Amino acid sequence: MIKRYIILPLVLLASLAKAQQKPNIVVILSDDHAYQTISAYGSRYASTPNIDRIAKEGAILNRAYVTNSLCGPSRAVILTGKYSHKNGFKQNVGGVAFDASQDNFARELQLAGYQTAWIGKYHLESQPEGFSYWEILPGQGRYYNPEFIEMNGEKVRRNGYVTNVVSDLAESWLDKRDKTKPFCLVIGHKATHRNWMPDTADLGRYDKVNFPLPANFYDDYAGRKAAQAQNMTIAQTMLVDKDLKMFPEGEKDRSLAPMNPAQRTRYKAYYDSIRADFESRHLTGKSLIEWKYQRYMRDYLSTAAALDRNVGRILDYLDQHQLSKNTLVIYMSDQGFFMGEHGWFDKRFMYEESFRTPMLVRYPGVIKPGTASNDFILNLDIAPTLLDAAHAAIPAGMQGRSFLPLLSGRQAQGRDAMYYHYYEAAVHLVSPHFGIRTQRYKLIRFYERVNSWELFDLEKDPKEMNNLYGKKGYEEITRNLKSQLKNLIVQYQDDEALNIFNTPVK
Repeated sequence: MIKRYIILPLVLLASLAKAQQKPNIVVILSDDHAYQTISAYGSRYASTPNIDRIAKEGAILNRAYVTNSLCGPSRAVILTGKYSHKNGFKQNVGGVAFDASQDNFARELQLAGYQTAWIGKYHLESQPEGFSYWEILPGQGRYYNPEFIEMNGEKVRRNGYVTNVVSDLAESWLDKRDKTKPFCLVIGHKATHRNWMPDTADLGRYDKVNFPLPANFYDDYAGRKAAQAQNMTIAQTMLVDKDLKMFPEGEKDRSLAPMNPAQRTRYKAYYDSIRADFESRHLTGKSLIEWKYQRYMRDYLSTAAALDRNVGRILDYLDQHQLSKNTLVIYMSDQGFFMGEHGWFDKRFMYEESFRTPMLVRYPGVIKPGTASNDFILNLDIAPTLLDAAHAAIPAGMQGRSFLPLLSGRQAQGRDAMYYHYYEAAVHLVSPHFGIRTQRYKLIRFYERVNSWELFDLEKDPKEMNNLYGKKGYEEITRNLKSQLKNLIVQYQDDEALNIFNTPVK
């Protein structure tokens, strides 16, 4: 009897110790934050010391990509670990809500004993499931004094700038959580989504910087039919009033409506001064286009300043509450973004600036500080990675793979190719397309609005300006890439893409 009495507590202690080894998880998910505007990725002008801190204390993923470069669909992929054609949420428009009842990493983490929460931007047209707690922005949300939807379905107005308010709510949940359980918290930020409204504390932060134009800013889109057909240029599509806040005197700026008097006074004083100068110049042609580019960069990076500051705030919270050593932290955007490359803003295309996303990971004791990964990693991999870290079951339907073995040295090599599929034709007139990216080449099949193929040699043409498809000398490369692309389409069971792939381009 004594022997049994002694062994039982030891078993219990071992069980408790094992439970305590499960890491907490914090995923900070921004919107449209371009990797090329983060100093850890080499930006010469943006200052992002807090995001950079994750890279210094963990890993920077230099080749992280998305499967469908669009806000809602990317979140659905992150949640489910499944491509858009499998999780059912392919595009933002069309009135189709995400089916939240399907498997997602939060539900599996709950089964493994975790508390789970999603706070901030969700953007999936349905209520979250699998989360112990959630409080989300309706749709895109607002930058100032935003409304939030609570779990009872009611909307509540929160005073302040949205990036700060999301962090307030995240910290409040962390304070109130059940401290006996590991937790997974997703912090969803609105920033840096269009129309790039900075916190009043950051107005003018980059006004003294004169940003050089990207080398292909005046791209003529020769040989690329889909690029010729799009409607997302800084020159023609970006709005001087709604995007750049240059509303003529007396014209109503609806974005000011949620602001309190103090916010409105500071905001208007800043932009009214810029507008007066702008109107006095009477800019036309390239002078106007380049002025718009400078304003875009300044507003965008000033909006990102609060985002970086609040990343630091969460990291400091973990430090102050002795949580850092046992918490996996991931910072990422839902996709990349064009910062004037090809003359564009927005995303959608399989071109690098849109397809590639920032992703930085800190996991003390597992990932060595200062790690830099050049492996192909997809947002598809987030769900299985979190479940792997938690020693939780990974559902068979998840199509991604954990990247922890790559970052911890347990696995030497990752993917040799990635598959992408974009669907939304209505917005910015970007043709739906799918394709493959290998270490050197990218092959894209556009369909619906534009019916064509594109092939790029990324070693010789990293800016993706020269479409090699159909050119002499690339026949064998094209055949091999098509074969690899078809294999990926079959592997991921994308029947729609397979039908299109088998249909000749006329």
